[in-house]
Amino acid sequence: MTKREANQQRSLAAFLAKKAEFDALLADLQRMSADHFGADPEAVLWGKVGDLEFYTEQMRRVTDAYFKRGEHAA
Repeated sequence: MTKREANQQRSLAAFLAKKAEFDALLADLQRMSADHFGADPEAVLWGKVGDLEFYTEQMRRVTDAYFKRGEHAA
């Protein structure tokens, strides 16, 4: 095996490990959403709105970077 092939295999292993971590976080987000982000829909107050706004902004940063939107637009 060449150095390049070995490097590519290590890179792939690292990529797949990070993808598994990402997928686990995504599953957590889906569970959070299904649980209404810990808010009682019958008793939601502004604090929970602020929490959800913060989570949404963090997700927007990630998706905008990937899809080249917002400040990442070409």
